[in-house]
Amino acid sequence: MAKIQEETKKHICVHCGDDCGSHPVIWDEKPFCCNGCSTVYQILHENELCTYYDFESNPGIKIESGKYKEKFAFLDDDEIADQLYEFSEGNIRKLSFYIPSIHCSSCIWLLEHLSILNQGVIKSMVNFVKKEVSITFNSDEISIRELAELLSSIHYIPEITLDKLQEKQNEGVNKKLLYKIGIAGFCFGNIMLLSLPEYVPGHEYLEAHFKEFFGMMNFFLVLPVFFYSGSDYLLSAGKAIKHKFINIDVPISMGILMLFIQSSIEIFTQTGSGYMDSLTGLIFFLLIGKWYQNRTYQALSFERDYRSYFPVAVSKLNKGIEVSTPIEKLQKGDIILIRNQELIPADSVLIKGEAQIDYSFVTGESKPVFKESGDHIFAGGKQMGSAIELTIEKDVIQSRLTQLWNQFEGTESSSTKLNSLIDQISKYFTIAIIAIGMFAGIYWLLNDSTKALFAFTSVLIVACPCALALSAPFALGNTMRLMGRMGIYLKSSDVVEKLNSITSIVFDKTGTITQADEVKVNFHGDALSDTDKIAVKSLTRHSTHTLSSTLYEYYKSIPPETVVDYKELPSMGISGTINGRKIKLGSAKFIHEGNTETSSLNTEVYLSVDGKIKGHFALSNQYRSGLSELINGLALKYDLHVLSGDNDSEMENLKQIFPSKSIIRFNQSPNDKLEYINNLKKENKRVLMIGDGLNDAGALKTSDVGISIADDIYHFSPACDAILEASKFQQLKYFLKISRKSVLVVKLSFVLSFLYNLFGLYFAVQGVLSPIVAALLMPISSISVVAFATFTTNYIARSKETNNKSNNESVVEFAKTISSSRKPVQLN
Repeated sequence: MAKIQEETKKHICVHCGDDCGSHPVIWDEKPFCCNGCSTVYQILHENELCTYYDFESNPGIKIESGKYKEKFAFLDDDEIADQLYEFSEGNIRKLSFYIPSIHCSSCIWLLEHLSILNQGVIKSMVNFVKKEVSITFNSDEISIRELAELLSSIHYIPEITLDKLQEKQNEGVNKKLLYKIGIAGFCFGNIMLLSLPEYVPGHEYLEAHFKEFFGMMNFFLVLPVFFYSGSDYLLSAGKAIKHKFINIDVPISMGILMLFIQSSIEIFTQTGSGYMDSLTGLIFFLLIGKWYQNRTYQALSFERDYRSYFPVAVSKLNKGIEVSTPIEKLQKGDIILIRNQELIPADSVLIKGEAQIDYSFVTGESKPVFKESGDHIFAGGKQMGSAIELTIEKDVIQSRLTQLWNQFEGTESSSTKLNSLIDQISKYFTIAIIAIGMFAGIYWLLNDSTKALFAFTSVLIVACPCALALSAPFALGNTMRLMGRMGIYLKSSDVVEKLNSITSIVFDKTGTITQADEVKVNFHGDALSDTDKIAVKSLTRHSTHTLSSTLYEYYKSIPPETVVDYKELPSMGISGTINGRKIKLGSAKFIHEGNTETSSLNTEVYLSVDGKIKGHFALSNQYRSGLSELINGLALKYDLHVLSGDNDSEMENLKQIFPSKSIIRFNQSPNDKLEYINNLKKENKRVLMIGDGLNDAGALKTSDVGISIADDIYHFSPACDAILEASKFQQLKYFLKISRKSVLVVKLSFVLSFLYNLFGLYFAVQGVLSPIVAALLMPISSISVVAFATFTTNYIARSKETNNKSNNESVVEFAKTISSSRKPVQLN
């Protein structure tokens, strides 16, 4: 517990740097000016994240500071605040702040635990690459202004621009770096010109006053490079050493300092010309490498703005006719139809129907919000009930839907094996390099002092873990992009690595291994009147289930009517009142509790009108093309399982397709599927679940990787990790092979990075590598790893795609497939 102690001497707050006065708050023998600063420090200390203070001396800024209270006063204006909200319903608000000071894992942890500092914060998520934090908060407990001040109090000052142009914010950061590169390049060129006589024969005959003049000119030219262009390296290293922490800037700064000190001594004592050309060249090329890496990391976000790689569509109403339309083609003013369980793709206004909106996909709160005609509905909400009609109010921002998908609660936050390996290697890399550099410097100092400085500085600069850090995200990110082009859209690049470790594959039956668009429908029972057919069409219009969609298409030409009191029970059935008649569609158990399923070779959907069973629809299953070949290929490496909510009428057919050791279960409810996945995981199995994304949502979320099949009547579920186009289902084994090969590429990239470091160190320790060459090799190493990862993953993807197509299609058909547009899918 923090306690108040009276101290006679002056105390400086460890967190914010303010004078603590005569009554500081003491915790862990450290002074704080107030309980707020003490609380922040305790939170970091208890979670072993005090390295937050390694990057800045007294990094926190006191919330009572008048400067920041005035800075964010404009946020009290409701009109301004409304422009920043991505979501606003009742007292729940959501927005994103751009925070340029995000720089490490401690920043991520603290920003994602803002709720500890203020209970008004419901949830916060960090996008490290874009340096953004997305915050959901309760406006009754904390205002947007107080939220900005809270962030400022822990040194995360948000940069707020009402035009919402992050590119401009990034441009500001890049311009500062470009200024430094420009100054370093200008000085480097002039110093090289002034140092030219030193590199030509007869320079020893140059008059002494010219040597002194050129030396002093070089000294003055190097000052802006040393103090401005190289300031980021020096300041970062200085703070790290001050707090007994070693980062990658420490060895680089040691090399810079050694060159500057040695060169200055030689110039002022006139014992030599120094190495100012090497120093400015070193900083110049380091900054170019830094600029390149910044551009590379921006590319790593793979912002999925390439809409053709995210095959999502909704039902657009064109003069009353439903047209499946890709969401990127939706425009302001378009009228769309949203069914039960479907996601709303853009900010809209309700014009028809009763809306019960579940915003859990956006805020994490699952309590439905009731809306009436004319009410505003935000993108990302999910309709819970009968179908509704909406008018698009704002253009679709697809990257926003993708961001929500990645922030969905089912996403694992744990580090992958490759990332853990990189962290472990990087932890000891810098220390080892400093030790090698000191050893080389001392060795040459004792044997040939002319080589000592170059040996020491070159070792510190040439060895860099940057290429190692780029290997995994770039190789896997590029694979994710390529797989998207081939028909499987992944939530994140981590999914590629997870696919590599899969040991068991679980298939759903209906809509997954069976083909939803080739189902034969027959009705057995009392003859259906036109009124009955209208009732079936009207009721199924509101459901997203595969069987409902099939029946809806079966009565395609019949106009639907209004449904009242619509209800849907997962894996059971749907019900509603149409023209005063109570209609129910579903399993026999759902229609009548005393009835049981009959043994049939078809899937059966029973119909009752006002409590009387009229009969049932028999839907014959058609297995997907190439299923047997796919299963035979997968069975060589994976354990295969089938879970179905239908009866066991398909048992014999499935036994002929799946190997004898496969486990096949029928009459499985969503909870049964979820429990089955959990049991497999308890046996240390790495599980891939493939389903339709509706009844399988729980199983998809629980499995290590969940893939939803995208048919023409498919509905996107945020619980999945990937979307697989139905037409590419038979290529699943090739996608899994690509993931395995891509992980191998990452490991080979590690080897390439280590070979580069060994090669550079071999020449550096001999004192034959100048710091300029070492600085050039740093970005070259990153470029080589990125190029290797890109070209290799491209080759793997092309070879797998070509091999697969050659077994099934001619070259002409392959070309047509690549050039044709893919089928869109429904939002759910």
